[in-house]
Amino acid sequence: MQALDKQAIMAKLPVIVGFGGVNAAGRSSFHHGYRRTVWDSLGAAHRQQTLQALAALTGQLPEGGGAIGAGLAASLLEHSLIRRIEPAWFDPHQVPVNLRLPVLAGAEGTGSLVMKARYVPEPLPPGWRVAELADGLVRVTLSEATELLLPALQALPVSTAGLLPSGFVPEALYPSRSHPRGLQLAIIAASDALGSLGVEWEQLCERVSPDQVSVYASSAMGQLDEHAAGGLLASRYRGKRVTSKQLPFCLSEMPADFINAYVLGTMGNTGGGVGACASFLYNLRMGIQDIQSGRARIAVIAGSEAPVVPDVIEGYVAMGALATEEGLRGLDGGALDCRRASRPFSTNCGFTLGEGGQCVVLVDDELALELGLSVYGAVSDVFINADGHKKSIASPGVGNYLTMGRAVAAARAIVGDESLQRRSFVQAHGSSTPQNRVTESHILNETARAFGIRNWPVAAVKAYLGHTLGPASGDQLVSSLGVWAHGVVPGIATIDHVAADVHQSHLRLGPEHVEVGVEGIDVAILNSKGFGGNNASATVLAPHIVNRMLERRHGRGALKAWRQRNDRVAERAGAYDQQALTGPLPVIYKFDHNVLDGEHIGYDRDGIRVPGYGQAVDLSQDSPYSDWL
Repeated sequence: MQALDKQAIMAKLPVIVGFGGVNAAGRSSFHHGYRRTVWDSLGAAHRQQTLQALAALTGQLPEGGGAIGAGLAASLLEHSLIRRIEPAWFDPHQVPVNLRLPVLAGAEGTGSLVMKARYVPEPLPPGWRVAELADGLVRVTLSEATELLLPALQALPVSTAGLLPSGFVPEALYPSRSHPRGLQLAIIAASDALGSLGVEWEQLCERVSPDQVSVYASSAMGQLDEHAAGGLLASRYRGKRVTSKQLPFCLSEMPADFINAYVLGTMGNTGGGVGACASFLYNLRMGIQDIQSGRARIAVIAGSEAPVVPDVIEGYVAMGALATEEGLRGLDGGALDCRRASRPFSTNCGFTLGEGGQCVVLVDDELALELGLSVYGAVSDVFINADGHKKSIASPGVGNYLTMGRAVAAARAIVGDESLQRRSFVQAHGSSTPQNRVTESHILNETARAFGIRNWPVAAVKAYLGHTLGPASGDQLVSSLGVWAHGVVPGIATIDHVAADVHQSHLRLGPEHVEVGVEGIDVAILNSKGFGGNNASATVLAPHIVNRMLERRHGRGALKAWRQRNDRVAERAGAYDQQALTGPLPVIYKFDHNVLDGEHIGYDRDGIRVPGYGQAVDLSQDSPYSDWL
């Protein structure tokens, strides 16, 4: 009886069984985007597959399915990762603006201009007199000075970003209906993650009740392009009308709403955690806690952001946060190297914006074994701490010491000291600002010293992808899954030295990739530092460690049966990958599909039954407060 009670209270393990998305490196599922970041370490076969994934994503596959030649290969590599903002997106040197133009009255106290009558404002501005002319024109006479807005072009101080690979047009993959780009990326990330599962989503739903599915997703800043907040707030100044969609599209949790409504059709736990650049880990924590507690058996976690728009760039420039052309030229003696704009832990001048969306699917350990789902890793813990009192909202604080210490301690408790000290690595926030290189390196170095880690490998994927804001920790997570598939920790390839003020006595920092082998890393620590003091660190376990844990808990026979079932699952997942490698990326978008109403619901005092789910929502519950009355 005592053993049964112990088994009953054991936490469920949140196992990663699918992942997908897109960023400047390409498609995330099956490690295609990760391989783009470790290109120099790839063999010929993996290089060709990486090129094929980029060519398929951007609509540039050779006719007849032939190999990708040297010319196309060079173009695909050049037009991915961080690079100069391309005119196909917008020209950073010719950005439309409205300049304020003071118009003075004439020498005799009057000035005039001719315009179409329909453009005359109502009521008239002070000092305006209007006289009708022929052909619908009027003459406006000014008796006092006024001010007009004159359309013009100006250059931005920033010309680099982590753009999606050139030629990839997400809105063309489904009926996007003027969706903001950030929401398009949420749809694509979730679709890609589902494709990687190797089982139909409906098959998962057959094993659970509607309230046992969680979806947590968000963007850090909401949607800011012209289809959402950008168009809403600028409409009056641009002489345009506000649409009915722009305001609701602004909301930061809208990625979760879109995934629920148009991809999964779920009705379980949902929301959007927002913690600036740590937002993905905020959502991840909610998902793993749901699984660990038994509140959910499936958790879909996502983040998406599309901040590479002139208004957002200007905002970050005003903060002094971005790497400008002037700053980069100052680092390189006048030369402008856009590819190396982001230089974590080196001499640097600011971060580089990126765009992307990432999604992971987690299930509890029992469901993973039952369905034969592929095991890519597991997330045991996510820790979040604020900074306490601060000098300013943007200044660093001490909260990240707490999150890192707790995450590493959680790893040690699972894998032990030797494994932590010899077979772990850290995905640094690595934003590429002068302040971050000092403060974060001290946090990482002190953490390594405290736990006896002597030469801790440090990855910083923003060097390749830019800072995608909300989904940035998702970039770190899918990169870590790639390390376990290919055995290479990405180096910080954009740096040629470590800055003198960086703390590194216990860290391994440098441009070289670190060959560790597919089972050479047991645990990865993800670190994220969000604006305002939103710190988060996560403990992520390698698939070979998860397999050992599953065997110990469920037995060797259960693992053998799981492997047999997984053969078919992996085959189906591979079929999805081949489809995505040979044509347009398959996207799930179910608008006005299988909409339910009250007539479809079976409802009594013991449960609620919903079509498509194998189990009812259980209403026959005991109160945890029964002893209080």
